[in-house]
Amino acid sequence: MEHYNMNLTLKVWKQKNSATQGSFETYQVKNISSEMSFLEMFDVLNEQLIEEDKDPIAFDHDCREGICGMCSMYIDGRPHGPWSQNTTCQLHMRAYKDGDTIVVEPWRANAFPVLKDLIVDRQAFDRIIQAGGYISVNTGNAQDANNLPIEKAKADEAFASAACIGCGACVAACKNSSAMLFTSAKVTQLSLLPQGEPERKSRVLDMITQMDKEGFGACTNTGACEAVCPKGISISNIARLNKEYIRAGLIV
Repeated sequence: MEHYNMNLTLKVWKQKNSATQGSFETYQVKNISSEMSFLEMFDVLNEQLIEEDKDPIAFDHDCREGICGMCSMYIDGRPHGPWSQNTTCQLHMRAYKDGDTIVVEPWRANAFPVLKDLIVDRQAFDRIIQAGGYISVNTGNAQDANNLPIEKAKADEAFASAACIGCGACVAACKNSSAMLFTSAKVTQLSLLPQGEPERKSRVLDMITQMDKEGFGACTNTGACEAVCPKGISISNIARLNKEYIRAGLIV
């Protein structure tokens, strides 16, 4: 693939904290390599701003390998940018061309207040997990892994659901800021496995109660969440969550 450099215009959301109003600031970056990652491009911009004695842009990042989900940005109207099943840190500048203007914003959801610039508080997800996304049984050590046979189809489905990294792209893409895809993936992961059976009823009831308490919106099944999920989490999980919720309500 041909390597090239480009000059870009960036319109980036700047906001001091959740108590203040934010606005877009326009920046020019030059000689950006097509082989840079999107976050490396932001590193270049921040070095430029620091040299100019200006406040750098605050953004979340950790692994830069598509694992942690912290690199959450709304890029040109799409969570994580234009590439499918891709996190922001995995997006490379070859997705753009010389002279492009790129608009970058934080997640937009009441349950994800802006902490600063492009960083939002996603502790609401943590509290949903704390409400029920755990098991109480002793699963043993590594050598005990094969002592409890599990159907391959169920194991595969549980593994696919467990791939959710909790980045919040599903919430950002949903017109109602629903957290149903995230919550359903966490419920599905454990409801399919025998280790998750002891808390099966309380898990779904408690996690949905906490999800509603956090202020996430309702699901209207538009599929926007699945379309932008960097791990391709299926909305079939939402159907399973609804079934688990009804089942829990019927069991006394």
